[in-house]
Order: sequence, then C-alpha cells, then structure tokens
Amino acid sequence: MTQELIAADVVIVGAGAAGLCLAHALTAPGGKRLSIVLVEAPEGPLRPPDRTWCFWEEGEGEFEDAVVASWRRLRVHGPDGERIERRLDALRYKMVPSARLEEVVTERFGSTSGVRRVEATAHEVRRVTQGAEVRCTTVDGTELTVRGQSLYDSRPPAVRPPARTTLLQHFRGWFVRTDEPAFDPGVVELMDFRVPQPRHGLAFGYVLPLGPQDALVEYTEFSRAPLSRQAYESALELYTREVLGLGPILVRSAEEGVIAMTDARFPRRAGPASFRIGAAGGATRPATGYTFAAVQRQSRRIAAELRGGGVGSAPAPHPRRALAMDAVLLRALDTGRIDGPDFFTGLFRHTPPDRLLRFLDGRTRLWEDVRIGFTTPVRPMLRTALELPLLRRTAAHGKGRTPPFVEEGTDDTPAGPGPRPRL
Repeated sequence: MTQELIAADVVIVGAGAAGLCLAHALTAPGGKRLSIVLVEAPEGPLRPPDRTWCFWEEGEGEFEDAVVASWRRLRVHGPDGERIERRLDALRYKMVPSARLEEVVTERFGSTSGVRRVEATAHEVRRVTQGAEVRCTTVDGTELTVRGQSLYDSRPPAVRPPARTTLLQHFRGWFVRTDEPAFDPGVVELMDFRVPQPRHGLAFGYVLPLGPQDALVEYTEFSRAPLSRQAYESALELYTREVLGLGPILVRSAEEGVIAMTDARFPRRAGPASFRIGAAGGATRPATGYTFAAVQRQSRRIAAELRGGGVGSAPAPHPRRALAMDAVLLRALDTGRIDGPDFFTGLFRHTPPDRLLRFLDGRTRLWEDVRIGFTTPVRPMLRTALELPLLRRTAAHGKGRTPPFVEEGTDDTPAGPGPRPRL
C-alpha cells in the first residue's frame, strides 16, 4: 500500500470554522511565515454539512465578505405575547453561511499563502520528536502521515468529558419564501416564546429575515434529548402558520443540529505539541451555544503566539467567571428552579442590548455582571451557586460523536422525497 509523509510547521485537522479561521489567521500579513497543512475529511459522514453561524461584533470584521445579512435590531416575544424590541448601538448581529466562509478564506489563501489542503480521513494523532503527527487515509487508499511542529485538532473528542449538567440545544429550521411580504428585514426575532413549552427545559422560535419574503425560521429547544424529525416539522408548521401567520410558504431547504450546553471542562492540550480548537476545545459558550466569535478570538491568539516564535498553545475561549455563571444557569434551568422563558425575557427587558450581548460574549466587567445578576431570580440562582461545588462531575454515556457534539448543519433536501410542497 502506498505511504506518504508530509511535513510542515503547522498541521490543522478539520476544515470547519475553527480550522479555516486558524489557517486564515496564520496567513494574515505580518509576522513569521509558516507552512501549513489543512487536513479536511472527504465527502461523506465525517465532513460537517453546510451550516449557518451567527455572532455579533462592532463594525466590519475580518470576514465581512462572508456576511450575507446583518441586523441592528433584536426582538424577543415573551410567552404571554409581550414584545420587547431593542436597537443595538455599536454592535451588529451577523449571519455567515459555512460555504460562503470557505469561499472567502480559500480565495484569500491564493497560491502563495503556504497553505496546503489535503483531503483525507484523519485517524490517530501521535506525539513525535519536536512535534506531533496525524495518520490519515486518502480517498484512493494512500496511507498518509502529516507531521508538524504544532498540531491543532478540531474534531469532536472520542469520549465526552464529565459534567455536572448537560442540556442540548437542538433545532430544525426552514429557509422559507412567502407569497407576500411577511418579514421586517431589519429585525431578528431572537427568541419567540409563543410556542408550546416542553415539560422539561424551554422552547422558542427564531427568525432571521433575509428579505421581505425570505427568512430562516427555526424551532429550538433546550432540553435533555433531541426530537424526532416529524416532531420538529410539526412544531415548525405550527409556528409558521399559527404564531407567525405566514400563510402559504415554500420551504427551499432545511437546517438542523444539536449543540451541547454543558459545564464540562474541555482539555485544550492533547500533547506537548498538539491542541484542541473550536467546539472540541471548549469554544461553544455553555449557556447560549454560540461558537463562531470565540473561534475567531482563539485563532487570532494562537496565530499571534506562533508567528511570534512561541509554542502556540490554545488559549481558553471564555473567561472563568463567564463559565462559572453559565454553570449556575444551566443547573438552575435543568432543575426547574427558574422558568426559562421568563428568565430570558427578563434579561432582555431589563438590560441594554449591547451590554447583554457583551455579557453573553464574556466581555463585561464585574460590576456589569452584578447588575445583570440582580435582574434574574436571585434566590434560586444563589441556591444553585452554593450547591454546585458539592456536585460531582459524572461521565456522559456514549461517544463524543453522538448528538451532543454535532453542530449546526443544513440539509438541502427537506424531509420526504422530491421538493417540499407549499404549506
């Protein structure tokens, strides 16, 4: 059987958001020039499906060319129909499709960036003298070893780390088109709690308008287990028809996913010269499921260290104080001590939107965290905070590649044979 060895300064395993953002940061102008090998899975079950990332930032960011829509106004509907709409000041809420991100990053790589992309199935990552290597198999059966002074792996861990609380953020969304104008392109429906609530956890609608007649409409739950495909479809039909009152719609494509919301500790160092990045390295914010902004921050810091001659160890994506607060919230939600829809509606009612988004990003100061804390149910949150240190972290059942570590994905062929009919 054919065998091949490729050597580089940096090896990146996985070409999702974490891998692409890190490769992009390593090739930005300035600093030490590095050779990079980006190992991406072949077409098939190991390659992540197309997905949509949303995040917020000030002004124009480094991936502005990949942004297909952005908004300055956010809206939340309480379970009783209360409508809370806020305008962002410095921040904008942005949407980036994964396919567009890959196009933009690939175009910037060009032919002189020092990035070599290899399509292969990655297997074992091993420590070697002065670095690390990953053993792979290409589509034609070639056994390939890719070796670097530093290696960054974005694949889900084989075994999920132990946790005190794990909820799943699971969802399905439709890219819809209506016969008549039905959406305000300037407003995101961030959380719409006018949907039936599950017995455990919470549920909400989510609307990203792409034009007066086009939007991504999602049904989302925070709970312990995903639903069946038919259950999501039924929930979406109810939401679009009875809550939003859209009338006849054409479902162009669908998106679904499951994201772990957990207080597990994700080890970022896998060996002396190998590190985990992205969701595998703890970039997903436990209380919200947002990942993309943390991936960008992590990538920039790794690149700055490597290009400055350092080791390039993967930094913590989120501050400790933010993770501690998330652990309290997850436990309070899971135990039912707080009502999820009332909790999140209250946050938006009492907190300036830019401050709230900075809080969700872990970028608020202590006094701001305290002020936000007093807008929440203080007694149940305090009880939960006192309880957490006494709880043991327990191992999760199953493997790391089961639903808790599947990120957002799109399914361009809606459920059922042939194109989806109008509803």
